[in-house]
Amino acid sequence: MTDINFVEREMTTEELAQMNAGFDQHATEHGSPPVPSKRYGFVVMDGETFIGCASGLTNDNYKWFYLTDLFIEKDYRGQGLGAALLRKLEKRLIELEIPNIWTWTAGYEAPGFYKSQGYTVFAEMENWYVSGHARVGLWKSLY
Repeated sequence: MTDINFVEREMTTEELAQMNAGFDQHATEHGSPPVPSKRYGFVVMDGETFIGCASGLTNDNYKWFYLTDLFIEKDYRGQGLGAALLRKLEKRLIELEIPNIWTWTAGYEAPGFYKSQGYTVFAEMENWYVSGHARVGLWKSLY
């Protein structure tokens, strides 16, 4: 180590690739070679109009599914579409033999909704948002 410097800036594309390759190598050395995530999801249509979606990503060994998006347009909320959509996605995950699902939501958004669908809180980060609301992590075992 001759001339080490700490520089405050964003990584270049090449540096990001080097970092990711290093993480992949480290994971492989510890018996967990990288496996690309796969996205699964559904959209909800009213005729030809998009009104919502649920989608997310598998983890490397297909034991967990990260629900990245669950959205219903405001005019369609309160009709059970979100719950039906989540059940449809969960059914698909069971068919794929993915036993667990998890997500993050804002404290002002949907913790109560997820709890009513059988999810359990695993983390709550108070004052995450400028509004003072928490960031809430929830998970569910599908079988």
